[in-house]
Amino acid sequence: MSTASLAHVAVGRVKAVLPSAETLGTMRRSPRRDLVSGLTVAVVALPLALGFGITSGAGAQAGLVTAVIAGALAAVFGGSNLQVTGPTGAMTVVLVPIVHSYGIDGVMTVGLMAGVVLVALSLLRAGRAMSYVPVPVIEGFTLGIAGVIGLQQIPGALGVKAASGGNPAVVAAKAVGDFAGHPHVTSIAVAVGVAGVMLLGSRLRPTIPFSLLAVVAATAAVWGLGLSTATIGHLPSGLSAPSTGFFEVSHVGALLPSALAVAALAALESLMSASAADAMSVSERHDSDRELFGQGLANIAAPLFGGVAATGAIARTAVNVRTGAASRLAALVHAAILALIVFAAAPLVAHIPRAALAGVLIATAVRMVEVGSIRALAESGRGETLTLVLTATVTLVSTLVNAVIVGMVVAAAVAVAKVSTAARLEQVPLHADLPPADHHAEEQALLGEHIVAYRLDGPLLFAAAHRFLLELTEAAEVKVVILRMSRISVIDSSGARVLADAVDRLTKRGVLVLVSGVRPEHRRPLDALGTLDELREAGHVFTTTPEAIAFAHAHLAGAGIIPAPRAGERAPAR
Repeated sequence: MSTASLAHVAVGRVKAVLPSAETLGTMRRSPRRDLVSGLTVAVVALPLALGFGITSGAGAQAGLVTAVIAGALAAVFGGSNLQVTGPTGAMTVVLVPIVHSYGIDGVMTVGLMAGVVLVALSLLRAGRAMSYVPVPVIEGFTLGIAGVIGLQQIPGALGVKAASGGNPAVVAAKAVGDFAGHPHVTSIAVAVGVAGVMLLGSRLRPTIPFSLLAVVAATAAVWGLGLSTATIGHLPSGLSAPSTGFFEVSHVGALLPSALAVAALAALESLMSASAADAMSVSERHDSDRELFGQGLANIAAPLFGGVAATGAIARTAVNVRTGAASRLAALVHAAILALIVFAAAPLVAHIPRAALAGVLIATAVRMVEVGSIRALAESGRGETLTLVLTATVTLVSTLVNAVIVGMVVAAAVAVAKVSTAARLEQVPLHADLPPADHHAEEQALLGEHIVAYRLDGPLLFAAAHRFLLELTEAAEVKVVILRMSRISVIDSSGARVLADAVDRLTKRGVLVLVSGVRPEHRRPLDALGTLDELREAGHVFTTTPEAIAFAHAHLAGAGIIPAPRAGERAPAR
């Protein structure tokens, strides 16, 4: 391909992911509904942005900046009209060890690298590939992430300082030990109260932003009554002046795995959220590649302003849809309102008790667990349950990257096991392929003593191949084996190799092997390995099973094993 052609393709790919005038024009459809939805989402997003910013280790201001910058850019350049982007609990799981090891500079570097990866994926049209991640893997690491988020809130809920360390279970255990040495109930009461109000309120009145109401009430109670609890703390110049990092070229190699993990998580969670928005709406359909492009730009820009990596947020997107959002204007309004809070209400935000935000995130973690989905997967089979449990466990004890890798490997093994059990080798009676008039019952019984026909059903792949070989070569002591292959759905090189081995073993035992019904699409792997070459040269490959039976009849008669064909019957040429 010439340079001009490559340039033309590249320009076409870029144009495909940029928002069109028609897409942006949808923001004029119902501005009043979008304003109301944007305001509601901002109210819900405020405590979440603060909490996730603190949990990531970058600070409350980083969470707000991420919600503003990433939320605005993803709204304009993303592929969903209803998606809301910002900091999420899943992303904090990846960011905590980065902040611990490399500080804010590491977070910025990872965000920029992940953003570039996302943009590259969008230009390579990789959006649809994310739909192939198995559901048990998604549910497993969602459950594991919920557990990690919950464990990360233990220090804040207990009112003790979080110990250094990457594993949330270890940090939570140390926090419990510190609390046991100096117990007090103030922080616990605040955290439990906020979480309880959110969980109960969401059941009774899902449209009311109980998270903000609970945080406001907790803040008023703590400061009005003069109680002492752990708070976010004051910044020298308020939340409007977040600290920013610098791109560290020397850390690129070490942070590359983390950047790939952030990119993969941002892609997966954003596309899941966009799909959920489509399902909740009537006519909306997102563009996967364009969504990756918008998320890429958001993750490139947010760290430059002191933010952290962001993804499409399922909870905030659901609120956006349910409150009647009509276009991406609602997400832009949400970002604009949060920007006003950053600059106008920073002193008030700085007084929110940290225990209250811990309660918000504990409730969020609880609501992330879809009990119905987990129960359905557990009832669907042991393989799905194993995949879910292992993915969740690895998420808790290791990293999200390792969890996804383990989950995908186990899911693939489960799928292969199911494929192997789907393949069947079944002995079938000869009369099923012969009209009753062709042979008398006595003669059919005589043929059955010396000829056995096997029907191969389903996929003949590497997983089923060895089981097939064992079953076939353990056939009774007969003179002729007919392999009916018309019902094989797919065959790979391993299956073709095992078939050749089975034919060879039977031949060495003096068994005549005949094959019938080979489908045209299966000839390529069979011909590539020469599986049927010798049989074809000997005239032992037939189009139909009756032809193979007639040949076997003639063969046995010629050997004097059964009587010769009666008058009027003609055996096929050998």
